[in-house]
Amino acid sequence: MPISKWGNMSEVFKIFQDRGFIEQTTHDKELFEYLNKEDVSCYIGFDPTAPTLHVGSLVPIMALAHFQRSGHRPVALVGGGTGLVGDPSGKTETRKLLTPEKVDANALSIKKQLSSFVDFDNGRGLLLNNATWLKNLDYISFLRDIGKHFSVNRMIKAESYKMRLASEEGLNFIEFNYMLLQAYDFLKLSDKYGCMLQMGGSDQWGNIVAGIELIRRVNGKTAFGITFPLITTSNGEKMGKTVKGAVWLDSEKTTPYEYYQYWINTDDRDVVRFLSLFSFLPMDEIRMVVKLTGADLNNAKSILAFETTALLHGKKEALKAFDAAASMFGARAIPKGLLASSEIPREIVPVGDDSVPCSAFNFAEFEKGVPAFKIFHLTGLAKTGGASRRLIQQGGAYVNGVRVGAIDSLISVCDIKNMEIMLRAGKKKYHKIKIIK
Repeated sequence: MPISKWGNMSEVFKIFQDRGFIEQTTHDKELFEYLNKEDVSCYIGFDPTAPTLHVGSLVPIMALAHFQRSGHRPVALVGGGTGLVGDPSGKTETRKLLTPEKVDANALSIKKQLSSFVDFDNGRGLLLNNATWLKNLDYISFLRDIGKHFSVNRMIKAESYKMRLASEEGLNFIEFNYMLLQAYDFLKLSDKYGCMLQMGGSDQWGNIVAGIELIRRVNGKTAFGITFPLITTSNGEKMGKTVKGAVWLDSEKTTPYEYYQYWINTDDRDVVRFLSLFSFLPMDEIRMVVKLTGADLNNAKSILAFETTALLHGKKEALKAFDAAASMFGARAIPKGLLASSEIPREIVPVGDDSVPCSAFNFAEFEKGVPAFKIFHLTGLAKTGGASRRLIQQGGAYVNGVRVGAIDSLISVCDIKNMEIMLRAGKKKYHKIKIIK
């Protein structure tokens, strides 16, 4: 987008452009001028249909964080009201409707996760819930004051509605209202907080444009929109999807160690892009990673994992995950000149493994021997007894680094080393058994 002809590029827009956040914008010239002003606010909505966000939500979260670091005020809007309706965008079937109590509980949990990235103290950022103004709306007044500005003909041309209308399930009436509610959110934030910019994923383009048009019709003002591209891995998979399922931001659903390992396993082709999107390391340092291969590129992956884990879970947990990975796969010295702004340890130091999942068993339990398939199931390395048997049959189960040869193999006191037994499923999934006498 040839924006430089309009003058000095605003700091935050340059960051978004350099790091790959931007897919579409509205009113390019006016948007550029708006971002060069002081006291600028923008908002992004977050859907509370689950008690935790996942890695796929990181692009909008990081965008808010960059916005704040550039001196502006970010607004994170949790959809406690719209969550009761369900956004049809990007879905081929109706979302399951949640109870108000469940939506409220989810919204509270999400607020805590967002606070890891954005500072909401002293008005530097706002954390709002649209249930505040949506739950008590008078339906007739809403239709007369807001609904009159919407053309059904135009609404059904929106990509989010077209997809659902073409699906076998179709689009139900409650979902059809979603665009009006999100547009109303934008109007309310514009009126009360002077927020004239909404950002979101590419699937939100139609909803964002609807809000911009509503503000123009009601207040005669120009509002703006920016959408982010859908981030997929080089293998074409959605961000945050693994064999085990989604990678969550809640440490109780995805531990800091598991989160760290997710980033360590980044495809070589994605390292530079993910460092740009999911860390605050300087782009001048990140661009140097393009040239790296082999062990040097693996070092860059360690830094990516460390930085992303520190952002979400804090530096202490990132160090524990770094140490645990070193104890499992061997310590590595990270060159001082590689992504020098990172606080990752640069020297090989004695490491622990406190972040490796573990459980305690009594010594007596192993005196007669315990079937291997049972242990792999009990420790969570396999979800069921059947899955545990298949893991062993396929050669993916290891005890102290030695492959389990048969389903009926017994794990006994002979396998206890320093009062511990180390289990492994596949290449990366570990569990330590600590023996109690």
